[in-house]
Amino acid sequence: MGKELGGIIPPIVTPFRPDGSIDEKLAAREMDLCVRAGVHGLSVGGSTGEGPTLNDDELKALIAIAKEHTSKEQPIVCGIMRTCTRDAVKTGLAAKEAGADAIMVTPTAYNVLVPNEEGMFDFYSTISREVQLPIIIYNVIPQNRIYPDLFHRLLDETDYVRGIKQSVGGLPALYADIMEVGDKGYVYAATDDMLYSCFDLGAKGAISAILSVFPKESMEMWECAQSGNHARGLEIQKSLYKKWQCLGGNQFPIRLKYALEVMGREAGYCRSPITYLPEEEKARIRTAFEEK
Repeated sequence: MGKELGGIIPPIVTPFRPDGSIDEKLAAREMDLCVRAGVHGLSVGGSTGEGPTLNDDELKALIAIAKEHTSKEQPIVCGIMRTCTRDAVKTGLAAKEAGADAIMVTPTAYNVLVPNEEGMFDFYSTISREVQLPIIIYNVIPQNRIYPDLFHRLLDETDYVRGIKQSVGGLPALYADIMEVGDKGYVYAATDDMLYSCFDLGAKGAISAILSVFPKESMEMWECAQSGNHARGLEIQKSLYKKWQCLGGNQFPIRLKYALEVMGREAGYCRSPITYLPEEEKARIRTAFEEK
């Protein structure tokens, strides 16, 4: 059956040293902070963790650290961001060897290599057949979106596709997935500034950057959704809304890491070429995070 894959699964930042190597101590500290907040699992190598910049050995190292900080019930989800089926399979097998419980696989992104729907079905079905680990589709590539009908087909016709992290299209796209597949698959929230609203619509969990910044608050929103405490869930969402507005968008890992620094959490550097955050953006983040 495998581990339960629902609930709050924060994608962990990957702290880098100035020379570009991973700072394992800082990564472990962020994982520990999230686990102590009561989260249901951990994700490494996603967008928050600058996954496209990580090679297979680095992903395996992060999985090993995550295994040291999770219980036997908490799943470890590894991001797979590769440009072709062969390489996605290779990385998926490396993640499996290292002990990942599931893989979160991004559609191919390079614009002239974006396939049609049949190509994406082949991509995910091949990974399912070859890697044999639960697969979460990371629906984050605007020019290569996985629409609800293809998601439904993959749930029906593959052995290991389990869910979708809905990162393009906001609440309407999330709801379209839920309406299409019902309880057949996991639909994960990734609309950071409206997380409680996603839960209220029926999301089975979240794998979203805001979870790694505010793990306690995210857990409370999840618990509010499960218990029906709508007023408190919305109150927390509103309290985080303006903070997230200065973090999202392109190059968000460097803004997110600066926000963690403002909060007193050392998160290291980003990997080149994401190296520069203008002073005016730093000021916006400081102002937003100082507001009560």
